[in-house]
Amino acid sequence: MTLRSAPKPLHPLDLDRVAALTYSAVFSDVCDAMGLRGQTVSPGIMPLSRTGTLVGWARTAFSVPVEAPPARHYGAEIDFIDSLRPGDVAVVDCSQHPAAAWGELFSTASQGRGARGAVIDGLIRDRRKIEQLGFPIYGRGQRPTDSLGRVSITEIDQTIQLGGVDVHTGDLIVADEDGITVVPRDYADEAVDRAIAKATTENKARDLLLAGGTLADVWERFRVL
Repeated sequence: MTLRSAPKPLHPLDLDRVAALTYSAVFSDVCDAMGLRGQTVSPGIMPLSRTGTLVGWARTAFSVPVEAPPARHYGAEIDFIDSLRPGDVAVVDCSQHPAAAWGELFSTASQGRGARGAVIDGLIRDRRKIEQLGFPIYGRGQRPTDSLGRVSITEIDQTIQLGGVDVHTGDLIVADEDGITVVPRDYADEAVDRAIAKATTENKARDLLLAGGTLADVWERFRVL
């Protein structure tokens, strides 16, 4: 397993503010406008707890099938979760085997370390308890099958594929009911500024429509639809 020191976030971004003002679709539009037209994860990874918009910095891990438990049970998973920092989102590729790669205690430990949520390209378990915890989690479904002796993390902080999108540790994750947008870390500052501005404009457009304005009016005035 490759374990590196996770890079610091690009800046002390107010993630709560970004989550309150924006959403995955507006970041998708912003990425399109910046020439990044392939940043939304393909359908199938869904919110499995009701928590609104999830915004945070990706911490990546890659999990593969194994034939037997490792000598140190859950060792790689423990190291990964214990390394999470405030603002992180755990992003785990466990797409190669249908065992539950994440559960309640992983979620509890992550939340205790200040992580904002988890995105699992695979299955989870303990969904009801995770939802009661209030921990935002995304995945392809749930299954009670434990990961021990079936899958194990082999790489941390390496580039992974998430629904057709490359994800690197430090990328900005924006996820909600519509799906997941991944903003490359070098574009995060500009994308956040643009997303907040666009979301504000869309609110004005919505007010105009509710007051009886036409879509043509909205397009001419705001250039959003």
